Amino acid sequence: MADTRTSSFPMALARIAVGIMFLLFAQYKLLHTNFAHGGYQTYVSDFVSRSAVSFWKPLLRLTLRHPVISGYAVAIAELLIGLSMVLGFLVRPFAVLGALFMLNLVFCTWWLPPGTPVWRYAGNQLENIPLLLLFWLFAVHNAGATLGLDRAR
Repeated sequence: MADTRTSSFPMALARIAVGIMFLLFAQYKLLHTNFAHGGYQTYVSDFVSRSAVSFWKPLLRLTLRHPVISGYAVAIAELLIGLSMVLGFLVRPFAVLGALFMLNLVFCTWWLPPGTPVWRYAGNQLENIPLLLLFWLFAVHNAGATLGLDRAR
């Protein structure tokens, strides 16, 4: 029986692909200051007024006290997650961080107008939940052990 706690080649490729996506997200946010200087505040204000679950709104409002710092914090988190996934280094802790990052986005975009069919809630999360689940798999299956620097650890 195969060891289910270790990574496979296809999982390593998926990890690297997700890492590249996160590096692209971080690159945009770090090299183009419009995200930290206005974009973050616009997105989060929209989440607070339209789509965030009610228990998450106080945390979002807290980040809006310092939107530039929060915007850069998001970009740096994406950069670190992306580097970890591409290099296969410290994948387990950064996969947990990635899962929490995606869970945050689920909480930010979950709410839909009253009367919305139940299936739309899941459909509204097609960008977030699959990545959340991938990060969970990367952590559980030690995805940095194949094609990654975690192999040596």
